[in-house]
Amino acid sequence: MGGMALGGLAATAGMPFWSKLALAQGEEIVPFTDVPETFAAPPVVPGGILFQDTRNIDSFYTPVGEFYIVQHYDQPEIDAESYRLQISGLVNRPMELTLAELQSRPKVEIDAGFECGGNRAAIFHGLIGNARWGGISLRELLLEAGIQDAGLEVVFYGADAGTESIRDQRVEQNFGRSMHRDDALLPEMMLAWEMNGEPLNLYHGAPLRLIAPGWYGISNVKWLTQIHVQDRRYMGRFMARDYVTLARRDIGGVERWEERSVTRMRLKSSIVRVTHNADGHEIMGFVLNDGTPLSSVEVRIDDGAWQPAAIDPESTQYSWKLFRYAWQDAQPGEHTIVSRVTDANGQVQATADQMPEKPTRWENYAQFPRTVMIG
Repeated sequence: MGGMALGGLAATAGMPFWSKLALAQGEEIVPFTDVPETFAAPPVVPGGILFQDTRNIDSFYTPVGEFYIVQHYDQPEIDAESYRLQISGLVNRPMELTLAELQSRPKVEIDAGFECGGNRAAIFHGLIGNARWGGISLRELLLEAGIQDAGLEVVFYGADAGTESIRDQRVEQNFGRSMHRDDALLPEMMLAWEMNGEPLNLYHGAPLRLIAPGWYGISNVKWLTQIHVQDRRYMGRFMARDYVTLARRDIGGVERWEERSVTRMRLKSSIVRVTHNADGHEIMGFVLNDGTPLSSVEVRIDDGAWQPAAIDPESTQYSWKLFRYAWQDAQPGEHTIVSRVTDANGQVQATADQMPEKPTRWENYAQFPRTVMIG
């Protein structure tokens, strides 16, 4: 699962690329001037968040302890021996499966990187990670359960729960997200119990979570306990009220305000590091999108021309795509550097001025200029 997604980058992908991203002997990080001296990722604490200091990305797979964490309710500790996954609703064969029964099915693996829908420039896009996930095909499990023709929406419930106020009523809700059946039956969708070759830990949804490659992190439900098939849209908090974009868009020539659930990732790149060695300077960054093949990744220095960057040939369709650009003859002084990515459909990463009017912070995918001082 997860083929290469380099599109027209075959030539540049063949250029020399580091096999390890750790700094070489004599290589130094050049500080960004747009990063405050106090910028630092927080420690992992129950109920909190973890984001990467993206300047320190040094491997294709994000170490489990550095992969970003966001919790909306509690962090339920589920005993693997007593765990059950329920499949209910509009299926011909409702099921209740132990973890051992799930693990007895054919195993699949996929590289998938994603970011939080609320990832943003203020934390230098640190709500991000890339991992090798192991588990089973969601499609095969739903077909085994016999999803009915009337079942149009597939809802995923986690064991994490909280109290919500809805029209003056206090009710307990489990975390839930949903997708159309056509999306749920895509071959890349999977139920994972393994991350980077190890069993999922508490923070990442043990013992089982949904992995939706190409979708924002909110869709990748952790601590998964129930999959329910129904004939109408699911309207829980995180589909109907939260993680919903509000943006002014051109709808058939008419400017309208539109609300939309955060689902597939938007086309995005960001520069995260500049280094210096005896050969000059190197610029490094990442690309994330919905899995559409890419046409190019480019870097611009100040107001100069866009220059092609090289993508790590390890990249697969749904992984992040790490890129590098050899910055030759960098002149002393402060410089503005920025990247942009173009996909195989001709879609170009938007500038901030080209973004739709958008009062919400969800889906921050505009070009992200950085400033750096060259000595």
